[in-house]
Amino acid sequence: MTTVPNITLNHGVEIPQLGFGVFQIDPAQTKDAVLQAFEVGYRHIDTAQMYGNEQGVGEAFAESGLDRGDVFITSKLNNNAHDPEVAAEAFDRTLETLGLEHVDLFLIHWPLPTVGSFVETWAAMEDFYRSGRAKSIGVSNFQPHHLRRLFAESSIRPAVNQVEVHPYLTQDEVRAFDTEHQIATEAWSPLAKGLVLEDPTIVRIAESLDRTPAQVTLRWHLQRGDIVFPKSVTRSRMEENFDIFDFELSGANLTDITALNRDERTGPDPDTFDRV
Repeated sequence: MTTVPNITLNHGVEIPQLGFGVFQIDPAQTKDAVLQAFEVGYRHIDTAQMYGNEQGVGEAFAESGLDRGDVFITSKLNNNAHDPEVAAEAFDRTLETLGLEHVDLFLIHWPLPTVGSFVETWAAMEDFYRSGRAKSIGVSNFQPHHLRRLFAESSIRPAVNQVEVHPYLTQDEVRAFDTEHQIATEAWSPLAKGLVLEDPTIVRIAESLDRTPAQVTLRWHLQRGDIVFPKSVTRSRMEENFDIFDFELSGANLTDITALNRDERTGPDPDTFDRV
């Protein structure tokens, strides 16, 4: 089986660089999709309270026969649970729903700048980490100014910042800030919801390498050092997305793909999104 490279987080925990995302997978389909992902070779699963499918992830792991130490499972705090006491209750429910004693990574899903203080929420996250029930903690959709405030008012630095990243939104500033402060960058929507798969530059590179546009795009992410977790409920697509470790993009390929940046989001802007 292909060995997925690990990235060592700032507190020593290792995370597989390629994972399987379950965003927008129907809860009724989640268990089967994750079981298939395990069969393909994925050992990193990214879910969230907001997705409503943590139970399927937990059921798939329970049925997989895999050792707990061989699977990295991430979930995220829902937007309606930022109050520290509510956050603690929500985290307890996540563990119960997943059927696990701990998660490998737990994230604040959105900073919600107009809703309340994410610094107070982060204090609750630090408690989850200190208890050992979250082996790592991090944030999602945080901009550098959000992170600077967190650094100034808290004691534990996030291990991960999960943000929207793809060739049309390269997030160079955020990624550079994360790197400077020893925070790993995770890329959600790595294929821009499929928008980049018909881009002439990516298609040209894919044809030259006898690969698919999705494989080329995911390889671009990996070679840039990001953690990535494509989503699919189709077995053949899961296998295609996993089959990206036996080729490399040239420096010119990387440059050409990065030059496609348009600062174009497929999701909300973290500076204005405040839906709970």
